[in-house]
Amino acid sequence: MRPTSLRALSAIANSENMRMGRWDFVAAYLQGNLENDEVVYCHAHPGYATVGADGRPRVCRIEKPVYGMAQAGQRWQRSLFPWLIDFGFTQCKSDPCVFTMTKHIHGELHRLTLGCYVDDLFTLYSHHGEGSLYASFVEALTTRWNVEDEGPVSNLLNVDISSTDSSVTLKQE
Repeated sequence: MRPTSLRALSAIANSENMRMGRWDFVAAYLQGNLENDEVVYCHAHPGYATVGADGRPRVCRIEKPVYGMAQAGQRWQRSLFPWLIDFGFTQCKSDPCVFTMTKHIHGELHRLTLGCYVDDLFTLYSHHGEGSLYASFVEALTTRWNVEDEGPVSNLLNVDISSTDSSVTLKQE
């Protein structure tokens, strides 16, 4: 998610009186997948035999994306983004890390917007509680992914965020 998107979404949350939350994907890159035909190797880590019986250096075949691997972030996004779209979100054209969804539930318009930044998920939602769009999303999210609810957002993209019923304040030093 781009910094401009964070500012825009914060303004929307303020003007539409939406709640803002933050979720963390635990070991996000390990929840991604390599492409079917993708083969990646790395040197053996310290503590493992670095030379085989034949005297040649040993390497390890990577089965899951890991932090530090050049393509890990992209592989993580290739796992998460299609899942969000299958759930019913629309991907923003101006920032592909922002997703929106609206749905009428019991005559009320429920809105849910997500901003993805590495392993963090910034959430804006109009309704919460049983039967809400947000509740059904949280149920699906926690069933599919290893995530932690970090509660109301207070910092994202190195920006401090505070909110009241009438304002949202962003502060960056």
